[in-house]
Amino acid sequence: MANENAPNTDFAREFLEVLRPLLRRIRSERSLSPGKMGILYQLSQQESATGAELAAAVRISPQAISLATGELVDLGWIRSVPDAVDRRKKRFELTEVGKEKLTQEIHAGEGWISQAIAEKLSLQDREVLAMALPVLEKIGREKLHG
Repeated sequence: MANENAPNTDFAREFLEVLRPLLRRIRSERSLSPGKMGILYQLSQQESATGAELAAAVRISPQAISLATGELVDLGWIRSVPDAVDRRKKRFELTEVGKEKLTQEIHAGEGWISQAIAEKLSLQDREVLAMALPVLEKIGREKLHG
């Protein structure tokens, strides 16, 4: 008797094959890299963060965070402030202009997918997709390892 909780790698592979082109298309609608989007999004979810905290949250290297935060500071989308406890440390905060840019980028990806859903899916397809969202959210809300 098969264990119903055992991982199904064939299903996982098919699932990813379906998701990849959708995510690629959404990203193509945006002007920012996924790493920079991740930084802006992360800072929108918390008051401030260090480079190390951002690197862990966004899952990119400290070197990449250093480059990306430098560019985002230069653009005025985030600012660097001294840590309140350890003045040698830098913390990053999202600026108002950064919030606006994040909103624009999110809407760019949402615009395409909204149009594709409306034009390509039947009412029944949209209902099935809506029923799948809570299931997908269970997977997406999983804590990341290490």
